[in-house]
Amino acid sequence: MSETGAGPSSAERVVFIDDEAEVCRANRQSLELDGYRVETFGAAAPALTAILADPPGLVITDVRLPDLDGNALFARLRAIDPELPVILITGHGDIRMAVAAMRDGAYDFLAKPYPAEALLASARRALDRRRLVLENRRLRARLDAALEEDPAFLGVSPEIVRLRKLVREVAQADVDVLVFGETGSGKEVVASALHRWGRRAKRNFVAMNCGALPDSVVESELFGHEAGAFTGALKRRVGRIEHAQGGTLFLDEIESMPLGLQVKILRVLQERVVEPLGSNDILPIDMRVVAATKVDLGQAAAQGTFRDDLYHRLNVITIAIPPLRDRREDVMLLFQEFLRRAAARFKREVPAVSAHAMDHLRRHDWPGNVRELGHFAERYALGLGQTDFSAPEPVAAGTLAEQVDRFERGLIREELIVAAGDVRLAAESLGTPRKTLYDKIARHGLTPTDYR
Repeated sequence: MSETGAGPSSAERVVFIDDEAEVCRANRQSLELDGYRVETFGAAAPALTAILADPPGLVITDVRLPDLDGNALFARLRAIDPELPVILITGHGDIRMAVAAMRDGAYDFLAKPYPAEALLASARRALDRRRLVLENRRLRARLDAALEEDPAFLGVSPEIVRLRKLVREVAQADVDVLVFGETGSGKEVVASALHRWGRRAKRNFVAMNCGALPDSVVESELFGHEAGAFTGALKRRVGRIEHAQGGTLFLDEIESMPLGLQVKILRVLQERVVEPLGSNDILPIDMRVVAATKVDLGQAAAQGTFRDDLYHRLNVITIAIPPLRDRREDVMLLFQEFLRRAAARFKREVPAVSAHAMDHLRRHDWPGNVRELGHFAERYALGLGQTDFSAPEPVAAGTLAEQVDRFERGLIREELIVAAGDVRLAAESLGTPRKTLYDKIARHGLTPTDYR
């Protein structure tokens, strides 16, 4: 028969097993005073029945019981839940058996006689670990459900649910779209979903970062050219616009497009034709255009850095992506999935998420959004993320340029760590020409080989 004390929750429930009633009473009292709900049992069989019906947070058991020895009981508990923490209470002659059980997964053992504080300290640590295990299980279950529902827009927050619904509706409309979102928020994910969920899914999805190429080659990349159109044009090249025929053209960072080229893009959007460089032929184009920006194009147009007519032509339907700090419920789910992918890519076991990591995930504002979170998951999978858990240091005072320099140096350093010192991979991830990145690496005093 069991005795049950009142307590906060089933996650704090402790099952204590000992055939001495006085030992049960004294230990139950100590644990209850520490805030736990306790059930005591004088034998293994009724305790196992209760554990099967409602798994506790912790089992504390004597290894010598009237109906089952310590090894057999521990094996039964491991079969119920291999991650259920078990603390064994032993006499002097049972210590070797308890040590062997710890090698098999027991959490701890206490040799009689033990002070109450030793029991409480071990119980606190065990229950802290149990809470972490249960939270990871809940996250895994939520992640599996979210992945089954929609792997493209992973999350359960109202913001991501609304975004998913809006993208599905707009995808069916087959209109040009402007996507607005902060750096790293997933603008290309939205653009790709608009393509995959629309009628153009079987044709090409052609992406171009308008800020990643020098002005001198952007026009040729977009419009293509004929052989001999300019020095070095040895053969005809199909431009991104023509390659997107029947499909979707994604123009990322469109705010970076030179003003002169914006005029030509406006004509493409209005007339749906393209004229390759060096050609007199005008080719009709049937495509959807998705443009993405991280700045307010209306404000840019007012300041004269972006054409007003192009802004109004693009601003028919705008999809705004919420920053990660506004949908904190999704951080843990995203991190779990990014961690799984990173571990698979690096051919490593998926590491357990520690309490320190969870605390960091909850309190950090993620200014780099989903991209920053993904990079943190990669570092964590490689065992390089532990320094991120310390309390954030106050940013040193300085001019805007000095603070931007510090941020840029930190971002480049993180990319070099993830890319294992490969500047080409880091440049691709940052959307920056390699020459530009090499110049910045030198200016910030970084050495790529330090991260290999």
